[in-house]
Amino acid sequence: MTGSEVSPSFRLAYVPGVTPTKWVRIWNERLPDVPLTLVQVTAAEAFGLLREGGADAGFVRLPVDRTDLSAIPLYTETTVVVVPKDHVVAAVEEVAPEDLADEIVLHPLDDTLDWERPPGLAALERPATTADAIELVAAGVGLLVVPQSLARLHHRKDLTYRPVTGTPESRVALSWPQEETTDLVEQFIGIVRGRTVNSTRGRPATPPQAKGKRPEAGAKQGGKAGGRTGGRPTGKTSRTGSGGSGASKGAKRAKPGKPRRRP
Repeated sequence: MTGSEVSPSFRLAYVPGVTPTKWVRIWNERLPDVPLTLVQVTAAEAFGLLREGGADAGFVRLPVDRTDLSAIPLYTETTVVVVPKDHVVAAVEEVAPEDLADEIVLHPLDDTLDWERPPGLAALERPATTADAIELVAAGVGLLVVPQSLARLHHRKDLTYRPVTGTPESRVALSWPQEETTDLVEQFIGIVRGRTVNSTRGRPATPPQAKGKRPEAGAKQGGKAGGRTGGRPTGKTSRTGSGGSGASKGAKRAKPGKPRRRP
C-alpha cells in the first residue's frame, strides 16, 4: 500500500461531462475521515495526470492504454447534434449522419468522438475547444456533434440538441495506474460498482458484531448468559419451581407461601 499509507486522502480526476457527485457523496458517508479532492482535467490531459501521480483515479473517456493503466468501463453516452432552436433539425426527434451532409459540422480539437470521417461539411478552421464550438453554433456558423453530457454541460437557452444515429459513441470509464491499486482505490472501485458497505472488499461502516451476540441470545432463551442463577425470577417461574437444581431450597420455602401469591 503506497498512497493510502503516505496520505489519508484521495484525489479523483474527472473529464468534462462526467458528474461524480453521487460517488463522492457515498465516499463521504463511508469514509468520513478520508477527504476526497476533485481534480477537473481535460480528456487529453487525464491519462498524463494519472501517470504522473496527480490523481489516484479518474473518470476518463475510452480508449485507455492498458499498458500501465487499468480501466473499468462504466457507461456509453448518446451522441447528439447541437443546433440553434430555430434550425430545421430541432423539429425532428433524431437525425442520421446523411441528414447533416449539407451542413457545416464543427470538429473541435478536443473532440472526444473517434471519427473515421466527421459528417457534414468541414469548417475552414477547427475550433480549439468544445466551448468555442458551442459559441460558433450559437452564432450560426455551423453545427456540433458531441456526447450528450457535453451538450448539457454547455447548455444555452438559444440552443438545443437531438440524437444522431449511426455515429461513434463516447464511453466513460474509471481508470487508475496499475502499480498504484491502493486500498483507497479498491474502496472507490467498490463504490462505483455498487458494492454495499458490508461487501468483503469494502470497509464496514460499523465494527462486526458476530462475537458476543450468541451469549445475548442464550440469555433471552434460558437465562444462562454469564452463568448467573441469582436473577429476579418471574412470577411464573416461582410458581412452577423451574429454577434449576441449585434452587431446591427456594422451591421448598415457596410451597407454603403459595396461597399468599394467588390473586
